[in-house]
Amino acid sequence: MSGTLATGVALADQVRGRSRRFERIGPGGDPVAAGATSAGPAVAATAEHVADPPAAGVVLDCGWGRLVFGQTYADQADVADVLRSEAAGARDICIYLDDPHVLVSRLPDELFIDPSLTFRLPLHGEGLAAPEIPGLRIRPLRDAQDAEDVNRIYAANGMVTAPVEVLVTNAATDSFLHLVAENATGEIVGTITGVDHVAVFDDPDGGASLWCLTVDFNAAPPGTGQALITELAAQLVNRGRAYVDLSVLAENEGAIRLYERLGFYRVTALCVKRKNPINERLFLPAMPEGYDELNPYAQIVADEAMRRGIRVEVTDPTWGELRLTSGGRTILTRESLSELTSAVAMSRCDDKRVTRRILAQAGLSVPQGRTATGDGADTAFLAEVGALVVKPARGEQGKGITVGVRTPEALRTAVELAAQYCPEVLLEELRAGEDLRVVMIDHEVVAAAVRRPATIIGDGVHDIAELIKRQSRRRAAATGGESRIPLDGMTREVVAEAGYTMADLLPEGELLVVRRTANLHTGGTIHDVTAELHPEIAEACVTASRALDIPVTGLDLLVPAAEHPEHVFIEANERPGLANHEPQPTAERFVDLLFPGTRAPQRLWSPAGAASSGV
Repeated sequence: MSGTLATGVALADQVRGRSRRFERIGPGGDPVAAGATSAGPAVAATAEHVADPPAAGVVLDCGWGRLVFGQTYADQADVADVLRSEAAGARDICIYLDDPHVLVSRLPDELFIDPSLTFRLPLHGEGLAAPEIPGLRIRPLRDAQDAEDVNRIYAANGMVTAPVEVLVTNAATDSFLHLVAENATGEIVGTITGVDHVAVFDDPDGGASLWCLTVDFNAAPPGTGQALITELAAQLVNRGRAYVDLSVLAENEGAIRLYERLGFYRVTALCVKRKNPINERLFLPAMPEGYDELNPYAQIVADEAMRRGIRVEVTDPTWGELRLTSGGRTILTRESLSELTSAVAMSRCDDKRVTRRILAQAGLSVPQGRTATGDGADTAFLAEVGALVVKPARGEQGKGITVGVRTPEALRTAVELAAQYCPEVLLEELRAGEDLRVVMIDHEVVAAAVRRPATIIGDGVHDIAELIKRQSRRRAAATGGESRIPLDGMTREVVAEAGYTMADLLPEGELLVVRRTANLHTGGTIHDVTAELHPEIAEACVTASRALDIPVTGLDLLVPAAEHPEHVFIEANERPGLANHEPQPTAERFVDLLFPGTRAPQRLWSPAGAASSGV
């Protein structure tokens, strides 16, 4: 095979990262709810092709995979050879190939036609009108930290990641226009990559293509995706390019409506990909029956199992229950709970009073606490510690919990609320600090994340009530409806304590916490701190999981900061959500535990502190 490697970096056939089967991106790169139609990889394609292709084919290394420019190949057999050389965990894409269906018909067991539609935006005239988003800034990707942040967004959206050095080097070349979006706090919340075909192979059509458009679900303001498209188009106009192409899954009607509104129109072009674990969702005839009804916490387990060739049967989609089979081994799971967790271990986590007792006996730090008795002993305990957390002894998702109880009247009200969910009520000393969740699998730290209460960012334009509604919509979209910010009395009370009313304008860039607790189901967000976790906390978590004798658990602690040794244990969850900890390999390590003879697909990029496979 002849081939000229046209890359921003001199890297060929690297070992690349793994991905889920789909990217959760919606209109303009904004997120869509789990289970809703989702955009596929932003793949470039055009209808017209070079009349006389060069003798040598052109391949561009993008880090997450290679772009194979089909119009630069005279022989389809050479294209097949290139796609066969795809590195483990990569997603190579052949674009602009004449008669791609002919190639696929000859190699149906190896290749497939991507089920996407190609759209083109002519680049002439005044260009696109940029949306007005207070506090948002679009700029080029500059350095390794930017690339790390981009990879985290890719991983959070189920996209293939790329080596940091490749992204940085590519961004410095004329072939790439890699842009990022910063919000009012300076956090990178979105990214887009443009490929300049003229710079890559002197394209006589003067074209370009748009790739990897996606945003951060937690922090990107509405319209970030459109702002990235607009800025990329403007820069391509300045370069004198004639058009920019992108591709989107045919089922993603929301994204298609946006692109058409921006002036994109359909062109006839197809992309060819190799049948690999990353692309399975795009070429398999059907997913297991009931798969689409699973919640994200069960789907992440099913996805990882299927990537390894493990048979997945959805036994109860509403319950999130799966039957996984590999060889002669079969295991039932409900999200991250499996048959490997004993009933005794589960009961130890189910009752918060028992959890406290076991951890204290193991020499670990827990807050002072007692079971509510409804008499003077309760108020005496309140007077002793000053402020309480009142919670049901059994329960989950933050239901029935009251934080910051300081008066006997508030104590009675809080106990009555908690008793609606469990007759036994736990009174616990209120300790200051951030909520830290540590996921333990096989008595090893796999992920650590700080959970923060629902927070809004002021834009100087919208009032607090509207900002809360907008953030709530984004949290709901990001979590398939699992996370929303209630506009209830507690939210109004927290806002009032900060000196605002719901009708006030919040100054641009100002952060306002609007809930007391960091529960994800009431709009809380989760931020990965695995790399910063202090060794003493990590060691204490290992002790805790062994004391509970549980193979998988989510330990909740209060800490001044994850990188400091001080901590106190609050509770343990026997069924922690694995889908909330991207980019850490929670699902990979869970399936390692269930089926130690299987191996996770390779990752090209791994976050700092990531747990390694035991295989």
